[in-house]
Amino acid sequence: MSVLRTTAAGLAARLDFTIDDIEDLRMAVGEATALVLPEADPESDLHCAFHLGERQLTVEVRVSTSTAPEPNYESFAWQVLTTLATSAEEVTTADSFTVRLTIVSGTDL
Repeated sequence: MSVLRTTAAGLAARLDFTIDDIEDLRMAVGEATALVLPEADPESDLHCAFHLGERQLTVEVRVSTSTAPEPNYESFAWQVLTTLATSAEEVTTADSFTVRLTIVSGTDL
């Protein structure tokens, strides 16, 4: 998890994110990871993708899962994630669970 948070922070710094937005991103990536890891099948890998835009960064954290989890939008992790990110969503397919978040720097949430 620390590698993902550090990578996200480094990419955000290259996009000239504010210090506050970088810290929000670091925490949001941690929360997204905390949401997907319990759903992962044993021996599966954690996949992460970063999509860079102008003053925005989208992070997708995905695991393989044999059972589609029900979204828990009342969980503390989800509440923290949606407070920190400009947008966030959970995507469930037959064999994977993904949390996607976007932070746009310099905007009021």
